[in-house]
Amino acid sequence: MTKAENAPQDRAHFAQRGRGNYDLIVALFCSFLLISNVSAVKLIAFGPGVDVMGFPLLPLITDGGALLFPLTYIFGDVLAEVYGFRGARRAIIIGFAVSVLASLTFLLVGIAPPAADWHNQEAFDAILGFVPRIVFASLLGYFAGQLLNAFVLVRLKERAPDGSLWSRLLGSTLVGEAADTTIFCIIAFGGIVTGGTLVNYILVGYIYKVLVEVLLMPVTYRVIALVKKHEPSLHQP
Repeated sequence: MTKAENAPQDRAHFAQRGRGNYDLIVALFCSFLLISNVSAVKLIAFGPGVDVMGFPLLPLITDGGALLFPLTYIFGDVLAEVYGFRGARRAIIIGFAVSVLASLTFLLVGIAPPAADWHNQEAFDAILGFVPRIVFASLLGYFAGQLLNAFVLVRLKERAPDGSLWSRLLGSTLVGEAADTTIFCIIAFGGIVTGGTLVNYILVGYIYKVLVEVLLMPVTYRVIALVKKHEPSLHQP
C-alpha cells in the first residue's frame, strides 16, 4: 500500500489563495471609499471671505472626503492599467455594494430606538444620519467617474500599447474626476450650498483632486510597476 493510500482521509482541505495583489488592492480601494464617504459629511473652508464681482473666490471650500478620495482614483488607475477594464469594473461594483450596505446600516441604526442612558442620538443623526445622502451622491459620482476613468485609460492603452503611461493616467483622471466631482457636489450639497459657492466647491474639488493625482503620479508609477512585477499572470508565456 502506498504512502498516499495510508494518508488519513479526514484531513482538512482549504481553498488555495490566489497569487498576485488584486485582492489587496480591491480591499484598500473599498476601505478608502468608505472612509471618504463618512468624512465627506463635513464641509471645510480655507482662507478669508473674498468676493470678486459677486463671485466668492475665497474661502476655498471642500469636504473631508477630499483627504483620501483622490487615492481611490490612484487605486482605480492601478486596477485598470494592470487588470484591464473587467478587473477594474469588478472592484468598482464591489465598492458600490459595500457603500450601499454601509448606508443602509447607518440608516437602520439611526432609526432604531436609543437606549435610555444614551444621549447622543442628535449627534449621531447630524453626522451619520446625513451619510445616506452623501453615499447616494458618492455612489452616482463614483460609479460614473470610476467607470469613465477605467474606460478611458484602457482605451488609450489599447489604441497605443507603447504610449506613455503618464498620458493615460492624466487623460483618464481629467475625464473621471470631472464627472465624479460634478455629480457628487450637486447631489450631496445642492440646495445646501448654492450659486457661486456651489461653483467654487465644484471647481476647488476638481482642481484639487487632479493636482493630488498629478503630484502622486511618481508613486502611482512605482505602485503599478510593483504590482506588475508580482502579478504571475503577466509573466506566463
